[in-house]
Amino acid sequence: MVKLLPFSFQEACKADQALTPDTFMLQGGYPRIYDTRMPLNLFFSNYIDTYIERDVSEYLDVRNLAEFRRFLTLCALSSGALINYTNIANELGVSPRTVKAWMSILESSYIAFHLMPFYTNARKQVVKTPKLYFYDTGLLCHLLGIRTVEALVAHPKFGDIFENLIIAETMKQHLNANQEPQLFFYRDASKVEVDLLDFTDPNNRMLIEIKSGQTYHDRFARHLTLIGNVLGIPCEQQYVTSRVEHSYVSQGIRVTSTPRLARRPTVKSRRRAVGILCNQ
Repeated sequence: MVKLLPFSFQEACKADQALTPDTFMLQGGYPRIYDTRMPLNLFFSNYIDTYIERDVSEYLDVRNLAEFRRFLTLCALSSGALINYTNIANELGVSPRTVKAWMSILESSYIAFHLMPFYTNARKQVVKTPKLYFYDTGLLCHLLGIRTVEALVAHPKFGDIFENLIIAETMKQHLNANQEPQLFFYRDASKVEVDLLDFTDPNNRMLIEIKSGQTYHDRFARHLTLIGNVLGIPCEQQYVTSRVEHSYVSQGIRVTSTPRLARRPTVKSRRRAVGILCNQ
């Protein structure tokens, strides 16, 4: 079984060589966008309509379809945050059990996913609630009402969307290489947090802090060093990914630029052929 997510940044760049990370964040990786050049608002509006009418309606009572649309928007507003089923349920006027059932529909249809926290029995004072992310930032932006790159960069949730991009791209990298991603985040009771722990390769465990700014500051890495010492992960496997122009090393921390996403190892051509069929 092959899990085919929307195009990665690397794949999308082959269809549009002028593509930038910010533009990719806005339009996402659904193949039909690159095949037909359909306006984004038109594509995503039709995609949501089709998704709800064709895929979701068979699982939901007709009366809940309007609430499910609102549920999608609330999920977008909650992206990058700890999932609070009770708050979402109160907003919708449904039960937390219903919200959990709807969330399982989003997961099984590859719309959204949970990023689980990393914890061990030895450290009990850590957050154990997962975070919510979308597989495609283009769909996320549409649900948030973002229509231009300028509006994206100025949006209050831009940092969360950028974080979503990096985590989803990391997941695609591993799935495209036929690896099962082992991705987590870390947060303890004292609010020490690392955005992404990539433990897919047990011999090369990585800590990744994600910052949407275009300027790097050494303070971005303060939690990396702390948690790296706790988990036994050396500094050469600690990264800060941001929108800096070039990648470099600062005080032992690897600072990586977003365009470096385009230089991931290439995937097999058969994935693209199947992906065009399955992701439309």
